Amino acid sequence: MDDARVAELVRDAAAAPSMHNAQPWRFRYTRGDRTFRLYADFERRMPHADPDARALHLGCGAALFNLRVAVAHAGHHPDVALLPAPDDAALLATVRLTAPSAGDAALALLHPAIHRRHTSRYPFSETPVPERLKAALAYAAAQEGAALAFPESWHLRWIQELTEEAEARNLTDRGSEEDLAHWTRIGIAAADTATDGVPDYAFGPRKLGGRAPVRDFAGGRPTSDFGATPFENDPHLALLSTAEDHPADWLRAGQALERVLLLATQEDLATALSTQALEWPDLRWPLRDPSTGTGRVQMMLRLGYGPKGPRVARRRVENVLAIED
Repeated sequence: MDDARVAELVRDAAAAPSMHNAQPWRFRYTRGDRTFRLYADFERRMPHADPDARALHLGCGAALFNLRVAVAHAGHHPDVALLPAPDDAALLATVRLTAPSAGDAALALLHPAIHRRHTSRYPFSETPVPERLKAALAYAAAQEGAALAFPESWHLRWIQELTEEAEARNLTDRGSEEDLAHWTRIGIAAADTATDGVPDYAFGPRKLGGRAPVRDFAGGRPTSDFGATPFENDPHLALLSTAEDHPADWLRAGQALERVLLLATQEDLATALSTQALEWPDLRWPLRDPSTGTGRVQMMLRLGYGPKGPRVARRRVENVLAIED
């Protein structure tokens, strides 16, 4: 595999979502053993919203899944080892390229969705998501060792209330304000030249009613006026959970998240991530499945039919990839 092809694989990997588009990853490819190494870039962690780097691991897990898809699409099998060096917390995974195997075809089929997937912060229609598609998305999460549930009735209302409480806290919390200020790009000059963070053209319109969990990325700061509009009163939400809550679980959850998002994109669903309630420990815990009282919620998704959202910039491959013999 030549260096240009290696760079293409990393470009696909780096199209993954991450909290506030921080892109907290670095890659190293060794020609001799045909192995990628995925490293966490802890300087890109949110000090307030993500003090234990859980969300950072989810973003890196999503990038790892994209890399697996890209490698399979290139005709190789991605042989993955999570956390292969206990003495190096930054080394999250290795991916060795080996001969293709039977399971790689299903991964490769997801490749066209990698660059079509964009976070949408627009209102979705309240058209129901078909039950067969919900089941397929849940199965996709299960293939990566996670559970995807679609809350209903009082549980859905409870989740909405927790998210509204989190959003209210974030609007008045200095730490949340500092995280947003660091990772949002406001104004034409900043937004058009950004290689990371959330540019103001991707904020979406301001919410004028509705119960969809939508973050106010402006945080009271003056921005271009993209208007205000009602959002869904009955949003379609999903909770992604793992049984345990350790770095390996976070990486599995990130891979499950991206597998779900790519399948949703293929099925013409718009998607958005909601992390507000997950940023407060006392609000994250009550999100768990009320029927069992177990599981750790790793991400909340909003799904529906509507605008897919704009493409946002990514860091240049040469800034996240090192190639060595």
